[in-house]
Amino acid sequence: MLKTNSVYFFDATEFEYIIEHYLNIGKHSLAKKAVKLGLEQHPTSIQLKLMQVELLVFDGDLPEAIKLLTDIEAVEPHNDEVFIQKATILSKKKQHKEAIEVLKASLEFIESPEDVWSMLGMEYLYLDDYENARLNFAKCIEVDFEDYSSLYNIVYCFDMEEKNEDAIKFLNAYLDKNPYCEVAWHQLGRQYFELGMFEEALRAFDFAVIIDDSFIGGYLEKAKTLEELKNYQEAIDNYLITLELDDPTAFAYIRIGECYQKLDNIATAMHFYKKAVHEDPLLDRGWMMLTNACYLSNNYPKALYYINKAIQIDETNALYWRRYGDINLKLNFYEEAVKAFNRCISLGDKEIEIYVALADILLFLGDFSEALTVLIRAKKIYREFAEIEYRLCGLFMILDKEEYSLTHLKNGLAIDFDYHFIVKELYPSVYDNQRVQELISAAKDMVN
Repeated sequence: MLKTNSVYFFDATEFEYIIEHYLNIGKHSLAKKAVKLGLEQHPTSIQLKLMQVELLVFDGDLPEAIKLLTDIEAVEPHNDEVFIQKATILSKKKQHKEAIEVLKASLEFIESPEDVWSMLGMEYLYLDDYENARLNFAKCIEVDFEDYSSLYNIVYCFDMEEKNEDAIKFLNAYLDKNPYCEVAWHQLGRQYFELGMFEEALRAFDFAVIIDDSFIGGYLEKAKTLEELKNYQEAIDNYLITLELDDPTAFAYIRIGECYQKLDNIATAMHFYKKAVHEDPLLDRGWMMLTNACYLSNNYPKALYYINKAIQIDETNALYWRRYGDINLKLNFYEEAVKAFNRCISLGDKEIEIYVALADILLFLGDFSEALTVLIRAKKIYREFAEIEYRLCGLFMILDKEEYSLTHLKNGLAIDFDYHFIVKELYPSVYDNQRVQELISAAKDMVN
């Protein structure tokens, strides 16, 4: 009819099948044409009108959908599809409580309520009412044990409520009735994993992949669990299985690389990290893992090349800038190291190690005032830290502020006497100062 513009008569039920077919394969424009033709031949068909409502809702034309639905409701107020579409429209308008009331009212008239329970579960999820959501999804499971969508949603509710132990009880009860469900074994393993019960998790994942030996999710979780149990070679074997079952992923390559790195096989680890960044060049974590492997191998020029790749992808990651700073220090590129550690601080990484490293580099470069400024900023955060006090002692002495210097020396000696060696190491001329030596000797006598 569409191709020739000819008009043939179809029964209303046949139009419903045609429309449903187009809806199922996502061809909504053809579904609309079928609805239009169907209503021209069967203008009083409630079912075709309901399908038109469904298409209007999909297109976001809610006022027109509401108008048409009101007309249908006047004719068939207890039609189950009327309730479903009313609830769908209310949900689209974010009126979830009202949608729940409509769905509850529909249960009185619907013979097979599974779809309504599922919709109720979703509406409660929108309201973050995880308990009621879970109870409705559980009703779906009671009717159909293979309703895996509801099963996933039940476990999700337990996760959001942080009720891992309750989830384990539920899943074990489910498996007593349906023991060959790989999805349930997989979810059970995840719950055990969250609780750090890795042996139990491993056993659950084993069952999942025994039941379905092509279950990629089961192999991935099993491999992660084996990593936690420090069984790295077997973890590698399971990651490799996932590469055989489906197209390789950068995630799997990275995990394999990490396992080899933990086995001190850096060369093979780097081989898999390179595969990961080849698979996904924008995966900054892959470049970071290559950086770390080169850093551990003392190959700092190569490490610098890789960390630059990671920073180009994510220049707001403070950990990347910290590693960039460490590598530049190893290569004696001090100005770049200063830039890196300043960037770390601006990005919110205010660990004491950052301030201390930055101050020490500035000291080496002879920028004493800037080094002092950095340490004063650090002292506002870390009030009683010997690492800061001794360095302030040295810098104030260099800047001819001896009384300030000695005050900070006293603070440092009181906090950690043994760490005073840092003054001799960083500020040898300050260490030789007579008053400094007197204070150190006095403190030593008190410690002894």
